[in-house]
Amino acid sequence: MPQPSSPPSPPSPSSPAELYRHSLRLLLDKDIPAWVDLWAEDGVMEFPFAHGDWPRRLEGKQAVAAYMRHYPDHIDLHDFPEVVIHQTSEPETIVVEMRGVGRLVADDSPFDMRYVGVVTVHDGRITSYRDYWSPLAVAPGAEFAGSSR
Repeated sequence: MPQPSSPPSPPSPSSPAELYRHSLRLLLDKDIPAWVDLWAEDGVMEFPFAHGDWPRRLEGKQAVAAYMRHYPDHIDLHDFPEVVIHQTSEPETIVVEMRGVGRLVADDSPFDMRYVGVVTVHDGRITSYRDYWSPLAVAPGAEFAGSSR
């Protein structure tokens, strides 16, 4: 007797730009585990503009997972209405300019943030992500992502 088949897996993104666009869809779907699965085990996420005791560097997939675990409890993303992806001279690295909009869950205030990210992908996994955004624009003093600020 034939076994019921599971639905086919979506095709793997074939370029850093496609992988990044897929990652944005996962964030909008609030599928943080699937977003984390896009990372290499030794991937590094950096926040060059981190303030105070906000994390500046996360080393490894597990650290990224811990940082992102409660993201949807703090920021309810609705859309990325502006996304521009620039290729670099390194085929595995892209520079992304984007805008995310939604609301801050704590007080239902609007969220409207511009980001610049430098993302490197190797073998279909994110190995490096430098996220140039301002945590102060979210909510100075808010507790988020392991920060006491």
